[in-house]
Amino acid sequence: MTEDDAEYEFRSMQTLRGTEARTIARLKREGWEFVSQSQEQLLRTKMNFRRLKPRQQPWRSWGVGAAAVAVIGVIAVGVISEGGGSAERATPPSEPAIVTSEEPTDAPSVEPSAASEDSPPSPIHSEPGERLTVENSADLAALLSGTATGGEIVENFAAKYKGRIIEFDGSIGAMNNHADYKTRYDILISAGDYSETKAQGPNFQFRDVGISDLNLTGSPIPDYIGKRDNLHVVARVGEFESFQELFLLDPISTSVR
Repeated sequence: MTEDDAEYEFRSMQTLRGTEARTIARLKREGWEFVSQSQEQLLRTKMNFRRLKPRQQPWRSWGVGAAAVAVIGVIAVGVISEGGGSAERATPPSEPAIVTSEEPTDAPSVEPSAASEDSPPSPIHSEPGERLTVENSADLAALLSGTATGGEIVENFAAKYKGRIIEFDGSIGAMNNHADYKTRYDILISAGDYSETKAQGPNFQFRDVGISDLNLTGSPIPDYIGKRDNLHVVARVGEFESFQELFLLDPISTSVR
């Protein structure tokens, strides 16, 4: 089959400017091929992808049908054979039961056994109102260690923990001016250390923030931060915008690692 004869399905999506490479890498794992991109308003990039449609193979359907017919035939023959031979079977006479009596014995009592040392450990969990970290929240650990930027796992976390405080190590993947402001920014945060080739966790974003809003801590406190900086983040969980796959956070404190 030549490329001209191939049938493709197509997909278009918008992503935050500066995150194109991450989006291409994620969709490539799902079988999508990057086709083109164009700049949109509000620092967005429209990206177009395609992938081959699965081809139908009629011989497989014919083979499954033939196998089903053969199985039905075997079952039918078995039923007929059992029906014909049932009349010839004679029920053997039952033998009388032999009853014996024994003197009661003093059986030792069995103490209930203690919990097995091999019992699985209790899952990690956080108390209501406690700050969520990867050590006390299995949900946060799964969110940060995965590569999903959207979908059920991210949506469920945002809905379940909206308003809760999370703490994690992250990095700045992109930092753009918010609208026409010169000193207010939209900052994209990824989990883990900064990397040009891979990314972890969803697309966290501090939206419309100034440097002072980040509440920078540590010694010395930097005058400015930017793309590629590794951070330690404490923030409050906000909304998840599924269309752009942006998970909003409200910064509480930030320090450069």
